[in-house]
This record gives sequence, structure tokens and C-alpha cells, in this order.
Amino acid sequence: MSLNMMFKALSDPIRRKILLMLKNNDMTAGEIAEGFDISKPSISHHLNTLKQAGMVMDERKGQYIYYSINTSVFEDVVSFGMELCERKIRK
Repeated sequence: MSLNMMFKALSDPIRRKILLMLKNNDMTAGEIAEGFDISKPSISHHLNTLKQAGMVMDERKGQYIYYSINTSVFEDVVSFGMELCERKIRK
């Protein structure tokens, strides 16, 4: 996964809202879709974009697939931000 993919995934407000929804607990695509006024295929597209960026993981439990946040990937984003701040401080 690259920072470009992560920033692209974060650029969409729907994907940011999905991440906020997953912050507290794992959810199915159907549960996530209930929080939006868009089609389930659109939710699936957004979830796939987040998965490709490494920001979301999925796990099958019985007949359902649960989505959760991959918190370790956000370390790369934080590290990038800290590097930018360090460069600014040095100048």
C-alpha cells in the first residue's frame, strides 16, 4: 500500500465516514449501508477502495463478512506528517 492510495481513499467523505463508523466496532456491509442514503453496491465499492489502501480488513464470521479498521496502516500517515513537521521546525 502506498501513501497515495491512502490519501486517495481518505479524500472521499463517504469513506471517511465509514472509517469513523468502524472506529468503535466491526460492522457488516449491510450495517454500514444503513448509515447512508446510497446503494449497497456503492458501499461495496467504497469498502473495496479502503481495503486496497490497506485501511480496512474483512473477516468472514459464519455467513457474514465483518469489516474493521487496520490501525497499523495509519502509522504510515502519522509518520509522514511528523516528517513534514520536523522539516518545517528545522528551517
